[in-house]
Amino acid sequence: MLWFNKRSSATNELICSLLYDDSTFYARFASDLKNCHSEVIIESPFITSRRLDLLMPALQKLKSKHVRITINTRDPEINDDEVMCRDARFALSKLQHMGINVLYTSGHHRKLAIIDRSILYEGSLNILSQNNSYEVMRRIESAQLAWQMIRFVKIDDFVR
Repeated sequence: MLWFNKRSSATNELICSLLYDDSTFYARFASDLKNCHSEVIIESPFITSRRLDLLMPALQKLKSKHVRITINTRDPEINDDEVMCRDARFALSKLQHMGINVLYTSGHHRKLAIIDRSILYEGSLNILSQNNSYEVMRRIESAQLAWQMIRFVKIDDFVR
């Protein structure tokens, strides 16, 4: 169920949101990561070393600035494809070695990112694995809507 305390404010922020596809998303996302000050939450059900290697420099810079990073994904052991399972385990071990909080959620299929609890990305693009598919992500600059998503997915039950 969707509701807003300040309906007109949240509605205007949603109306002013921007859409990105698989060819334009990562440049905008990288810019937001570069400007991040305190926290990044990424929910991506799948992860590959190939995509993680492209994001790794930005994640390392964030960790050097003591930004808290949480990744919520599926447990790779559930994957029937042994090659994909091994690749995901390797990628996740890199993240954990960097001190990134990795959560496993069974049945997880959400694709979203929240930056500094004020920028929300939501859509169909698997941020940590996207490759050769047509996807969409909506970028909403709104603390109110970011917090709404945080409460909705209950991420703080596992992060804090």
